[in-house]
Amino acid sequence: MTRTLKALMAATALTAFAAPAAFAQSSSGGATPMQVHAMAAQPALNLSAYGEVRVAPDMATITFGATTEGTTAQAAMADNARRMQEVFAALSRAGIADRDIQTSGLNLAAQYDYVENQPPRLRGYQASNQVTVIINDLTKVGATADAVVSAGVNQINGIAFGLKDPKAAEDQARVLAVRALQDKASLYAQALGVELGAIRSLNEGGGYTAQPPMPMYAARMQMADSASTPVAAGEMTVRIDITGTYDLGR
Repeated sequence: MTRTLKALMAATALTAFAAPAAFAQSSSGGATPMQVHAMAAQPALNLSAYGEVRVAPDMATITFGATTEGTTAQAAMADNARRMQEVFAALSRAGIADRDIQTSGLNLAAQYDYVENQPPRLRGYQASNQVTVIINDLTKVGATADAVVSAGVNQINGIAFGLKDPKAAEDQARVLAVRALQDKASLYAQALGVELGAIRSLNEGGGYTAQPPMPMYAARMQMADSASTPVAAGEMTVRIDITGTYDLGR
């Protein structure tokens, strides 16, 4: 066998062994080139941060109502209606606009007496009317509460403070949150000894939510003096939570 023939046979054998890695057999029997590249995922840094600001509220919401009883349903409802008419008149005198007054509950229920080994005995009926009022002048909160109690309200469910327009406070909290996230990302990159890349994604959560009503005080059927009930608005917190993903250099 000549030297040229031996070289040709060796080249053919090498090609045969390399073919499975370089070609994929198609269904039609032909050979289709296929190249496989191992791609390493870009390292990333996932972080969360928040920003919050404390602001003074500029509005209050009070929920209160009147509960009355009568021997008949009609009597209970009529007594309740008369009392609530006086309450609405008191609200008007206090400077509360009609648009800031909303009926939030109206109920009528039978009342029974229960005695052991005896069937329930109908005692009468109870009517209740719940109203939610928005007060835009916080200096009038205590006086308004006292006025409606004097007019016939015998139940105050609570008071909640809020903001008429929370956007300015939310935007300030957003800026603080982004700064905190950026500072945290820079610190991690420095500790890892890598270069901090561009931010890949940013998501927001939180934001302004109205406070739930807090107990205010037990309604007084008779006013002890002319001084209005003191109410402290304090401050409220507006918080923005964010999460972000940063690319990291190698």
